[in-house]
Amino acid sequence: MFTVSRTLLPRTVWAGKTLLCCRTISTAYLDPIIQDFTSKIASKQPAFSLPPRQICILNQPTQFYSLLLEMIRRAEHRIFISSLYIGSEDTEILDTITEALGTKPSLHVYFQLDLNRSTRPGPSSTAKLLLPLLEKYPSRVNVSMFRSPSLRGIMAKVVPPRFNEGWGTWHAKVYGVDNEVIISGANLNKSYFTDRQDRYLHFKDQPLFAQYCYDFLQTAARFSFRLLPSSTPDTVTPYSDIRDGYVLQWSDADTHPHHINKKVKNALLEFQSSRRIASQIQLDTNEDSFKSEQQIMIFPVIQAGQFGIREEEATLQLLFRHINAAAKQGPRKRPLLDLTSGYFSLYQPYQKLVLGSRNVDCRIVAAGPKANGFFGSGGISGRIPEGYTYHEKSFMRAVRKAGRLWREAASGNFKGIQLSEWDRPGWTYHAKGIWLSSSSKSLPILTLFGSTNLNSRSSHLDTELSFVMVVPSRHGRAPEEETSSSQAIVDANPDALTSIERASGDSEEPPNTALSLRERLRHEIDNIRANATTWKGGQRKVRFSTKFIVWLVKGML
Repeated sequence: MFTVSRTLLPRTVWAGKTLLCCRTISTAYLDPIIQDFTSKIASKQPAFSLPPRQICILNQPTQFYSLLLEMIRRAEHRIFISSLYIGSEDTEILDTITEALGTKPSLHVYFQLDLNRSTRPGPSSTAKLLLPLLEKYPSRVNVSMFRSPSLRGIMAKVVPPRFNEGWGTWHAKVYGVDNEVIISGANLNKSYFTDRQDRYLHFKDQPLFAQYCYDFLQTAARFSFRLLPSSTPDTVTPYSDIRDGYVLQWSDADTHPHHINKKVKNALLEFQSSRRIASQIQLDTNEDSFKSEQQIMIFPVIQAGQFGIREEEATLQLLFRHINAAAKQGPRKRPLLDLTSGYFSLYQPYQKLVLGSRNVDCRIVAAGPKANGFFGSGGISGRIPEGYTYHEKSFMRAVRKAGRLWREAASGNFKGIQLSEWDRPGWTYHAKGIWLSSSSKSLPILTLFGSTNLNSRSSHLDTELSFVMVVPSRHGRAPEEETSSSQAIVDANPDALTSIERASGDSEEPPNTALSLRERLRHEIDNIRANATTWKGGQRKVRFSTKFIVWLVKGML
């Protein structure tokens, strides 16, 4: 029998087209500061329950690349990919997909990409790269491209291709085959496989979770253009876009692509509502083998501000409200929130949550100027790193005004808000997300991961898909005594780091415990913070012209 608490999460399972009733799941094994939050979010969002053995956390871009190629090679029925674009510098992924299609007749491939980013002029555009695949396998390859309706009219004609992404993009990053998925913030370009740091979570043998991700992309395809070779018959429909060598086909003759806001909102709301009711917690039918203290819960959240979908925003407000309430009522330990973004200009409502949570400490890692992907770019885009320094300065002034600067407390621990900058020679930084620990000495109990940069652009303009993962933490030991065993090993023997890294993503069979997953989440934070240094933005000058550009583009940065 599993432990029952005062808070139960009633759920059903979606199996094909059949609804199956299943048991309720308890929050008793969750840390008290997230029990009520988990109960609330489970009533609002789709939910999945996964065993920790099926979750791998990768720490390096080379691991991500190798695993993605392996997944494509073993795909039998479907490959589904969502990314901003596909770069031209590395052709191995498309070559591997082509080879897989040639040897497996039942295999189908689906791409969901951003139209503006993927159709830049020139032979290296993603659209041009995908044309040979579409011409060779027209019935088994489908390429959908989303275009933000915010850029319309005369502006759509005069804004240069390099800048038209400023009005919103398709930003979700999903890399799936059959019943396994990688969720990341990385795009498919050479730098993301070699020297651009991001986050990568791999979910193995999870048919319900994989189906959710696949269905999400299929939903997006309903309000996207379809890429077709110009030689394909009957491709031109009303509102289609004819270009050099290909056609961007618009299938909805009743809706102009500039006026899809209502259609998109209804489609996303309907999708989430149906999955919230029908695709929920997956439980083992053998009650004796079900161990609720080991089940990991995952909640997908969509943020599409331009369409009025703000699930991420509502989720973070809910999280802060409950951890603040729990921190005030519980023992005198302070929860620790780790937050990172490669493009740090924290969305104002999120900034208010961080600054106003006086019982919650926060460590932030942002990209240093040289680690910003736009560092060294020509023209206006070369000012982007300086623009983020401007945002960081503004944030730190607000931290100082709120009296929340990072400092040593009487207990010897540190408290407040700390901003660090990520800097690794020759590398750029693109990671994003949140980790929550019940105290500075505890392992993470929750993480937010996915495509969101947690800034105004992610909140208002881009279409994002992220996930909240809740991990059980009560294993018979007192939380205040809990420390990271991986960190203890490294402290005692620095040479042991290699074996720890293997246990944190390279291992084919990670340990089947929630505790081991929490240790791997801690290692993920430590891996990021290993290249984080003291924030030096206070000493950097920001030119007036840069400040003007930031004011001009407002939430586009």
